[in-house]
Amino acid sequence: MNTSIVIADDHPLMLRGLTDFLTSRGFNIVGSAEDGNTAYSLIVKLKPKIAILDIRMPYKTGLEIAEACKKNNLDTKIILITFDKEEELYDKAKAFNVYGYILKEFAIEEIETCIAHVINGTPYFSEEIASYLNASDVSQKPETLDLLTKSELKIVRLISKSKTSQDIADELSISIKTVHKHRSNIVHKLQLDNKPSSLSVWASVNKEYL
Repeated sequence: MNTSIVIADDHPLMLRGLTDFLTSRGFNIVGSAEDGNTAYSLIVKLKPKIAILDIRMPYKTGLEIAEACKKNNLDTKIILITFDKEEELYDKAKAFNVYGYILKEFAIEEIETCIAHVINGTPYFSEEIASYLNASDVSQKPETLDLLTKSELKIVRLISKSKTSQDIADELSISIKTVHKHRSNIVHKLQLDNKPSSLSVWASVNKEYL
């Protein structure tokens, strides 16, 4: 798991805590910063896959960095960590293509799940704040679901319950080969990448619509 990450937070303890935690989980922390200008320079220079940014920092806020990344077509995906629950901040975050938005008090608990979603190209917003997001983009039923057949939907439902291919074959009385065929059709229809975990992550993110 060699996802390159830059972390920025103007609270040294939070910065060190997150850096140590993610390093211990095998992530590749390529740079850290205590203010927005330094953070943005690191993103431009190192082009990390993900930047985890505090919203409120000296010189540049996490949102301003997200806006600059969008304007300059930088590929780094932004995750914001914050104590803020104001709706207007979420709207801005979504407008600037922010991929993750988690509350600081849950940062350590949620950061790995958030990163897994982001690597997969799926936005992740803390459950605690999802309720604040009125009809947010995150909570809409994915249109691609309508492309799946009844059998494929059954299989995705079982995948969302963490069932293995063998479990699914047993439960539906079909061969494991058929399950693999269905899985590959589903991945193709949902336009997911071919990583083994992509379909499981997608199924768990969209569980409520299955």
